[in-house]
Amino acid sequence: MTWLITGGAGYIGSHVVKAMIEGGERVVVVDDLSTGNPARIPDGVVLEQGTVLDREFLDRVLREHRIKGIVHLAGKKQVGESVEKPLYYYHENVTGLQIILDAATAAGVKSFLFSSSASVYGMPDVDLVTEETECLPLSPYGETKLVGEWMARAVGRAHGLSTACLRYFNVAGAAKPELADTGVFNLVPMVFERLDAGESPRIFGDDYPTPDGTCIRDYIHVADIADAHVAAARALVAAGERGETATLTLNIGRGEGVSVREMVNLINEVTGHSVEPLVTPRRPGDPARVVASAERIESELGWKAQHDVRSMISSAWEGWSANRVTV
Repeated sequence: MTWLITGGAGYIGSHVVKAMIEGGERVVVVDDLSTGNPARIPDGVVLEQGTVLDREFLDRVLREHRIKGIVHLAGKKQVGESVEKPLYYYHENVTGLQIILDAATAAGVKSFLFSSSASVYGMPDVDLVTEETECLPLSPYGETKLVGEWMARAVGRAHGLSTACLRYFNVAGAAKPELADTGVFNLVPMVFERLDAGESPRIFGDDYPTPDGTCIRDYIHVADIADAHVAAARALVAAGERGETATLTLNIGRGEGVSVREMVNLINEVTGHSVEPLVTPRRPGDPARVVASAERIESELGWKAQHDVRSMISSAWEGWSANRVTV
């Protein structure tokens, strides 16, 4: 069968494309290239340039390539921007999902993976976040992800479509330098940017109720994220072969917390710097601790993260260094 990967020219999407191909799957990429880079797509993989908001375009792609499974990663993902432009985010992320689900069911697609996020949980007051932890998103971005999960599961139940909603925690690293994250929106590239400029990395608040006073997060290598998609895709196909309709909602994390200060110190060490971080006031809405429980995905898919934090930083730095001249 052939899988359609929306957003496949993006940072995470290109890693999913790589993992799916290496797993023996046939893939086609849809990307509007608003943030994606076509150079990330391997030779031999078809790129259909267009938006998931274009139903006629989707109908043609699904028909011509005989798509039977979809991995939907396309969408907008900046929390701050979503606060400033909530209607834009609902249009891109929710309306876009509605259109592709409608096209998928009309085309007889049997498996659908939805790229969700730990942002659906908001500010959970728990040691480990399980899939049963209450979802109380704090931003329009997180809301669109939660609504997206509801939509995918509801459509799956109504139309016999096997679905998986995959909740990523803090993604970092690169499988290859050319696939690295070139945006400056997450902690690791934000620190890289400051180090390159000869400036102190920023820590937003050091008065949280944690061992060193800084926020604790669960960091997951993007290559592990991609491998989890392959495992989930195979589980959905296997369910269909058994005549079942699967409904999966899974965290993708390591189940281990690392503080912001620990991350900054390790980045200094890996990159050969020794720049003391600058502590600035807390950012509104930052929870003290968000760490995944990764038990369900291991028990249901046999998947477990393989990369540690040092490998995330070193691979990300290699990609950052290789791309800094051309970005």
